[in-house]
Amino acid sequence: MHPNPSFRKIERARNIAFARDTAFGMLAVAADGAPLLSHVPFLLSEDGAQVELHLVRSNPILRLLGAPVPARIAVQGPYSYVSPDWYGIEDQVPTWNYVAVHLTGDLVAMPEDSLHDLLDRQSALFEDRLLPKTPWTSSKMTPDVMERMMRQIVPVRMDVTAINGTWKLNQNKPDEVRLRAAGPLREAGQGMGTQAISDMMQSPPERHLPRADQGSP
Repeated sequence: MHPNPSFRKIERARNIAFARDTAFGMLAVAADGAPLLSHVPFLLSEDGAQVELHLVRSNPILRLLGAPVPARIAVQGPYSYVSPDWYGIEDQVPTWNYVAVHLTGDLVAMPEDSLHDLLDRQSALFEDRLLPKTPWTSSKMTPDVMERMMRQIVPVRMDVTAINGTWKLNQNKPDEVRLRAAGPLREAGQGMGTQAISDMMQSPPERHLPRADQGSP
C-alpha cells in the first residue's frame, strides 16, 4: 500500500463497502519461488471478517491448505495516469491515481458440502446487478451436470485480520490544484476508470470520513 498517510485516511467501513461491491480481486499466497496468484470472485461478509471464494481443484494454492495459510486479496479499483501539466503549477511530476483495498488473513479449505450454497449466493449477488433480467439460478442446471462441475472446484474461506485501503486522489496537493487536474483528466480518458477517478478527485472520501483506518500496513 502507498505509504503516504494522505491516501489512507479512509474508514474501515468505506474500504469494506468498496471490496464487497467490487467482489473480485487477486489472491496472493507465498510459496517457494514466486508468489502464487489467482484472480477470483469472492463474497465478503458485512463486517469484513470473512471472505468466501472457490478455486479450481488443480490450483496449486489448494495444495498448501493442509493448515491455515497467510494470504492477501488485492481488490483493484479505477486508476489513471495524471499529467503534471494539468495541475497548473511548476515542478510537478507524472503520477497515477488509483483506488485499491487489500484484505489480509488466513486461508483455509471449507467443507465441500458448503460449495453449492456458496455458488448460489455468489451468482445471486451478480445476477441481482443485471435486473430486470430474469436471474440465473443453479436450479436451471441438470442435477448430475451441476454435481460433475462442482467436483472440479473447492470452497475456500479467508478469516480476515487486516483491511487496508489506498485512495490516491491527489489529496496531498492544495484543493484548487487537485480540482484543476480533475477536469482535463476526465476529458483525456487515460487508463481504466478515468471518469470515476476524476469524480473521486473532486470529492475525496476522507473529506467526509476523517477517521483513519487502523489496520496494519
